[in-house]
Amino acid sequence: MATFVFRNHTVEPFLGYEGMTYSGYDDISVVPHDVDRYIWLYQVPVNADVQQLAQEVESYCGKLDLVLNSADERKPFIIFSMVDLARLRLTGADTALQEAIMGFNSHVAQLSRQRSNVKWVDLEEFTSRYGTDVLINWKFYLMSQTLLNPKLASDFHIWWSRIQDQLDLKRKKCLVLDLDNTLWGGVLGEDGPDGIQLGGDYPGKAYTIWQRSLLQLTRQGVILAVCSKNNLDDVLEAWNANPAMVLKQEHFAAMRINWLDKASNLQSMAEELNIGLDSMVFVDDNPAERELIKQLLPQVEVPDFPDKPYLLMPFYRDLVERFFRAYVVTDEDRSKTEQYRANALRHAEQAHFADLESYLYSLDIELDIMPADEHNLPRIAQMTQKTNQFNLTTRRYTQDQLRQFIDQGWMIYCVNVSDRFGDSGITGTICLKPVDDLTLHIDSLLLSCRVLGKGIEEAFVKTVFNLLRLDGYRRITADYLPTAKNGQTADFYDRMGMACSTTDAEGAKHYQLSLDSVYQVNNCYNIKVK
Repeated sequence: MATFVFRNHTVEPFLGYEGMTYSGYDDISVVPHDVDRYIWLYQVPVNADVQQLAQEVESYCGKLDLVLNSADERKPFIIFSMVDLARLRLTGADTALQEAIMGFNSHVAQLSRQRSNVKWVDLEEFTSRYGTDVLINWKFYLMSQTLLNPKLASDFHIWWSRIQDQLDLKRKKCLVLDLDNTLWGGVLGEDGPDGIQLGGDYPGKAYTIWQRSLLQLTRQGVILAVCSKNNLDDVLEAWNANPAMVLKQEHFAAMRINWLDKASNLQSMAEELNIGLDSMVFVDDNPAERELIKQLLPQVEVPDFPDKPYLLMPFYRDLVERFFRAYVVTDEDRSKTEQYRANALRHAEQAHFADLESYLYSLDIELDIMPADEHNLPRIAQMTQKTNQFNLTTRRYTQDQLRQFIDQGWMIYCVNVSDRFGDSGITGTICLKPVDDLTLHIDSLLLSCRVLGKGIEEAFVKTVFNLLRLDGYRRITADYLPTAKNGQTADFYDRMGMACSTTDAEGAKHYQLSLDSVYQVNNCYNIKVK
């Protein structure tokens, strides 16, 4: 990815060299357009004159605005917050510099709300881990104008990699929790619902804060699940009877409360939730259980659990930073637990019907098909980053890249799926690239695993094909690119009546279709097109 960096000091040890072009120090005279993204990394210069520094920091807002107005607004523009690394003070009561820094950071936050391509990164999240004597190495600064200590570069690379994943909406989907000495202190089977450590003073207070924090994860789109060796009736009693219990049965999308081995339980939960094992993070206080999962299910992330309850909040912070933070959370994310619980009800309901078609009619399925816009684009980008199983090409795109595609004439549609059990949200997308006036190429086609098994993918694609035919398009081409996870889609285009023109040695298949006639869609779906 070609990146242009605006900077006022040396930052190459931290952002790297490959694909990177750097401005001169405090030089905004060149704003290139032939790049994929921009980065702005200005920091407070070294100067004991606080008033002069404050004025200089204030001037950076105007310079940044000039650059933004000249830059390609379709390209991502990442701005680091400003931090006073040197902290040279002669007067403790003079707050001019702090106010200038706050003003700049507030300006950047406002820009990120006003401009969809602007993303801001809180550098203090990284620098706050170190003291001033560590943040700056005066030898490197005086010899090469490297303000941030180059000895911190390796730590920075790890942190920056996580931040970029967050900007690209990459994160784990599911946090699987043990119960005894994990969600609460003590052993439920020995201490009883009222005897476990939860609420009140330490250590119970630590577990209460821990549970409250986990509850916030569910509100930000993380699925919680339970995997515990326990008696189910005892756990249900604790959830219902202990007044200090924050997380209860309704907060968990899946549960395995039994005496089976936890590797088998995690595998069955992944199947029930229809997610990959690599989407899971497993938290358990027992080192033997953690080692079992590490050995048998290496795809699952297994962090070390703290040995003292007062370390639970630092552990929570690490969980969020490593696995679950995203730059933005969509409406679909916030309702994830309800969506997965509704799926369990759908599966139970299916057992009452002798054939699939009767079951589908009973669901009252609604498909709302709409073109991509600023409201749904974040969700579409998120799906390209996360969806693996029903994904014909598994190409990953950011919101800004999709916006550029639309500007280039691409046709991008998404589908919102709901039924009598609830709203699953936007769960599918198709991205079509123009080839000529009559031909479109399907670059990406994907559907969330939550809505598979009900023929929705075929109804969605057939409806889109009918729309394209009405718009005057007469030919569709498409590819199937095999991965380790999308084998179930290998024959999807065949089932859609498309002709496979070639198959290469790696198993990739290339298709074409003439839009000669209207596709018939099963009328068990109530389809609305916007």
